[in-house]
Amino acid sequence: MTRALIVIDMQRAFDDLSFWGTTTNPSCEANVEALVKAWQSSGEEIVVVRHDSRSAESPLHPESPGNALVSGVAAVDPALFVTKNVNSAFYGDPDLHEWLSARGISELVVCGIQTNMCVETTARMAGNLGYDVTAVLDATRTFDLSENIPGLGVVTRTADELMASTAVTLQGGGFARIATTADVLARSA
Repeated sequence: MTRALIVIDMQRAFDDLSFWGTTTNPSCEANVEALVKAWQSSGEEIVVVRHDSRSAESPLHPESPGNALVSGVAAVDPALFVTKNVNSAFYGDPDLHEWLSARGISELVVCGIQTNMCVETTARMAGNLGYDVTAVLDATRTFDLSENIPGLGVVTRTADELMASTAVTLQGGGFARIATTADVLARSA
């Protein structure tokens, strides 16, 4: 097998909208589960990534109930399980790049949460490392973001705007191609 599905941070904490704010793409979890089922049926490799925050106050901290994977991903017996505390799955444990290289895997299909954070960072790094990357946009989701940026003032972007920006950046920058779940499933059939 030369292709792997990378499922990023599908954790229960992201269902807490009082913490994260307004989200987009309510179909994310179902689309991730459809991809997982297709990979299981084909016998291709699945990598599950979990974010273990170092901050004790974070809902993604290992001692928080929100650290747990959502049920559809928790039920997976992945070929590799990676934990990380930064945005990129390539800076996790065990070493994702080493594992992929040892198996001759050259094509990655990336999905999960958050679109513009861990999914985008992982896809960018994968592209820079020479992988053929597909980011399945409708199998990701993110949240509205507002930050006070020096020289710009308060900058606010909706979750939909952030998803669109990620898509343009990944595909336009040559890091990854953007696809829908239906596209990937049709290609896998």
